[in-house]
Amino acid sequence: MSYPLGLGARSEFSKTISESDVYLFAGITGDLAPVHVNEEFMRSSPYGQRIVHGVLIMGLMSTTVTRILEKAEPSDRVGVSLGFDGARFVKPVFIGDTVTVQYEVSEIDESKNRSLARVEAFNQSRELVCKATHIMKWV
Repeated sequence: MSYPLGLGARSEFSKTISESDVYLFAGITGDLAPVHVNEEFMRSSPYGQRIVHGVLIMGLMSTTVTRILEKAEPSDRVGVSLGFDGARFVKPVFIGDTVTVQYEVSEIDESKNRSLARVEAFNQSRELVCKATHIMKWV
């Protein structure tokens, strides 16, 4: 049986992160750490400004999972996310940055009914800010 997505299948999503994105995310999650919501506190830090929640960026990565599933061939299999392995926040994301996430299927493991994908997020300067391996289970 063939997989609904082949090796090299890709999706992408871009978004400029606004101050309201950060505050809504902080309110939903309860993560009101000063590094995210206190401009004055962060002004004297090495970053000089607030940084966006890393997990918010991972939420954008999740959007690329949804988008890749929209490209899947019709099948009796349904793709279900098993999560992101090895997630690393490589560089900070700041309010006003535009983040582009790229998702590419890199491996298919038929014995486990899984596909793996390289997921990378870049800022507007094309600097890598976050990376992970996504695991998709095909049930």
